[in-house]
Formats: sequence, C-alpha cells, structure tokens
Amino acid sequence: MRLGAFFFEILPLAGFFIAFHYLGLLPAAAISVGLGLLVLIIARLRERRFAKFPLFSLVVSALFTLAALLFDAAVFIKIQPTLFNGAFAAILFLGLLRGRAMMREFFGDQFDLTDATWHLLSLRWASFFLVLAIANELAWRLLDEADWVAYKTFVAAPASMIFMLLQLPLTLRGRRTEGQPLNKE
Repeated sequence: MRLGAFFFEILPLAGFFIAFHYLGLLPAAAISVGLGLLVLIIARLRERRFAKFPLFSLVVSALFTLAALLFDAAVFIKIQPTLFNGAFAAILFLGLLRGRAMMREFFGDQFDLTDATWHLLSLRWASFFLVLAIANELAWRLLDEADWVAYKTFVAAPASMIFMLLQLPLTLRGRRTEGQPLNKE
C-alpha cells in the first residue's frame, strides 16, 4: 500500500477525531460516514468494484449514525464498534464451527490463499474482533466521551492496523501456488 493511499484510507477516522473536537460526537460521526462514502466511491472508481468489507463496514456505521441522529442518542455511536466487532467475531467463529472460513467471503477476491490459511486467519481475526468488542464496551462505559474518542482513534484503530500487519507473514506464506486446488467451501 502506498503512503498516500494509507492516509486516504484513514481520512474518515481523522475526520471523526477532528470534527469531534470542534462539533461534538454526533456531527463527527456523520462527517466520518460522509468521508467513508467518499473513500469508497473513489476506491470504486479506481478499482472498478466495491470491496465487500469496507462496504459492509460503511453501511453498519451509517445505520448506527442515522439512529444516533434520529434519536439524538450518542450511545448508538459508542456501541457501534462493540456490536460490529462482536457480530463479526460471531460470524467468523460460527463459520469455523461449521467448517467454513468466512474471511474468504469478505476477502477472497483480493487474496488467493490456501484453505488452511483462510481458516487460521478466520480464527485469528475472530479472536481479535472479540477482544476489540470487549475493549470498546469497557472503554465507552468507563471513560468520558473525549477519552473514548481518543481510545477509538489512538488505541483501537492502530491496534487493528498492527494486528493486520502481523497477519501479513501468514498471508504471504499461505498463498496458493499455481495448480493448487482451491477447496472452496
């Protein structure tokens, strides 16, 4: 990933953090969704397709932001990471219990990996998403709003990036070689 692309991808998070300090939580969430939509549209124009995971993430974020605005309840913004991460962990764990590597469903178009690699990535990400869900639940309940925003921006987001980078060696080792069967579930 090029450095410019990285900064473009974190634009919604940066917009959220900056807008929070000037406008408050609800406008910051709306600005973040708007910037997320902009990033998604530009990525669509460049790649000629919508990536499933960012699209899913944006839709969930938009729905919770809409609920927060309609009901004037910031709690919808605060619980969104808990529910999103918890749901994604559940989807991944349930898929594994059924013998399916659900990470393939979201990222199979981007990576050509062995079945064992998809399963191990699904297990690792399911565990990580569960930890994120629990951490967010504790953070929004125990911290004041400004500290929760700082946690979301400077702890949860970087932790996700670091975890993703830590999965890179497995992903590179787990690429399918030419002629190797896919074993798609």
